[in-house]
Amino acid sequence: MGTYEDVFRASTEDPESFWLKAAEGIDWDATPHRALDSSGAPFYRWFPDGRLNVCFNALDRHVEAGRGEQPALVYDSPVTGTRRTYTYTQLRDEVAAFAGALAGLGVGHGDRVVIYMPMVPEAAVAMLACARIGAVHSVVFGGFAPREPALRIDDAAPKAVVSASCGIEGKRVIAYKPLLDQAIELAAHKPDTCVLLQRPQERAESGPDGLDWADAVAAATPADCLPVAATDPLYILYTSGTTGKPKGVVRDCGGYTVALQWSMGAVYDAGPGETMFTGTDAGWIVGHSYIVYGPLPAGATTVLYEGKPVGTPDAGQFWRVAADHRVKTMFTAPTAFPATRKEDPKGTLTADHDLSGLRHLFLAGERLAPETHHWASTLLGIPVIDHWWQTETGRPIVANPVGIEAAPPKPGSPTRPLPGWHIRVLDTSGEPVPAGVDGAIMVKLPLPPGTLPTLWNDDDRYVATHLSAHDGYHLTGDNGHTDDDGYVFVMGRTDDVINVAGHRLSTDTMEEALAAHPDVAECAVIGVADALKAQIPRGFVVLKTGSNREPGQAEAELVQLVRTRIGPVAPLNDVTVVAALPKTRSGKILRKTMRGIADGHDEPTPSTVDDPAVIETLRPVLRHADRTP
Repeated sequence: MGTYEDVFRASTEDPESFWLKAAEGIDWDATPHRALDSSGAPFYRWFPDGRLNVCFNALDRHVEAGRGEQPALVYDSPVTGTRRTYTYTQLRDEVAAFAGALAGLGVGHGDRVVIYMPMVPEAAVAMLACARIGAVHSVVFGGFAPREPALRIDDAAPKAVVSASCGIEGKRVIAYKPLLDQAIELAAHKPDTCVLLQRPQERAESGPDGLDWADAVAAATPADCLPVAATDPLYILYTSGTTGKPKGVVRDCGGYTVALQWSMGAVYDAGPGETMFTGTDAGWIVGHSYIVYGPLPAGATTVLYEGKPVGTPDAGQFWRVAADHRVKTMFTAPTAFPATRKEDPKGTLTADHDLSGLRHLFLAGERLAPETHHWASTLLGIPVIDHWWQTETGRPIVANPVGIEAAPPKPGSPTRPLPGWHIRVLDTSGEPVPAGVDGAIMVKLPLPPGTLPTLWNDDDRYVATHLSAHDGYHLTGDNGHTDDDGYVFVMGRTDDVINVAGHRLSTDTMEEALAAHPDVAECAVIGVADALKAQIPRGFVVLKTGSNREPGQAEAELVQLVRTRIGPVAPLNDVTVVAALPKTRSGKILRKTMRGIADGHDEPTPSTVDDPAVIETLRPVLRHADRTP
């Protein structure tokens, strides 16, 4: 591909030619002759004259090319003791059959389908089946409390819902059908039908308006791929933890497929016949992009994992999966590794597995603490690559593109902007700040292919939320800086910057200092209201399993460590050792919820929380008065 500088320059100097060239990597029914349509700015569209089918690109073209017997998807479920491999031919046939079942139920081009599923192959089958017939899917994380799917059902107005009888979280079996029934009862919009996958761990009655998956498929005629406009929506993905009207991020068919196909080689160095394991849920953006819509069009083998990094049954499961399936590229959230390190501080469980095939470990979703980076890279002896992206962008913004040219890593930085991204760091008045100075990280318009063109049925909200902060820029909502080499340092969400007696301080800087303590497995720093100083920082840490330090001793050492590493400008005088930190199911620490509780608000438990008991245990701890003398 040339050097990073060559490729980046080509993407910025002539983006039209750059992205039309990238579009040659996928199959089209009508080849586009234009890349960018800016006639409706600030609503930009990519490949406006192109037509394609995303499912054909993911499955059929590989079968037609003679690679139908290659593994396409590997299902690995330690919670059920199941492993199953689908070749490209088998997966295509499963998808075509279920697409025919949906078509037989009246689902057609442009209709919405809500998918409320656990991490089973049928979740990916349902997504691809929608793409095959031009329907628009909206995946809702399986196990969400009824209010969340109800909000999404009302916003997307689906013709059908696809679900399962149950999901499995650790050792718990969660019945889905009662949750779904309550959601439909709460929703004003009523779907025409529900297709229910029966799982042996707990079966459920499909109901008068429902149909069992097996029966629906048995009666169906397999569906062919329907070509659609490149600008047609492929899916709607609602951002996690929303309240009130949910924010539905729209993803188009053409720009997204082109961008992911390009990224699989350029960023992840993963191609035909190679295996990628993305350890997240299909309901999140990472699962959409790099379990389903990235690896399959690229002709790779994707691993769909039903389990946790720890506890199903141990902290060595990710290493087992990587070894058993000869994974070349692994991708997960940074928070998976503090949990792993807490249970297995020395990484001894890696010795049980042959990881010689693992070439790269990519992490995204939370800022990668330098201590976690050091632990993982030392343990594995391979590049551990932080990269930064969001639900809205659909793929990485800043990364170390190992498929183009790997740059020397700098701990704390996801490296440099990828080709196509114009990153600027601005102050509150919209002026660029010098290198090394924190500000709001912005992206200059137009956004490259694969990003959101708008929000579902809400153009005004899209403009107000993302485009109104500074004219000509997309607001990422993240704070950080660049250095003299162009490396980007993402220091956290803009609302994670706290104001202490007029000084604006990044909580991430303090978290980095806490994480440097040898006994700290993971940590979080939040700003809480203070009558004298406006806000004060409070730290919460989880110690590694086997640590012999008393909590009081560790807390005192941590306060001193922050003073030593950062200085008195960071007055972190309150650090508490806790058993666990509250996280979403995708691994994000719920700092906003913690902050609200600490400020005395009656903060509800978010629907996205992985373990509600963690929040309830923390409530009295968060609400205590500052203990500093």
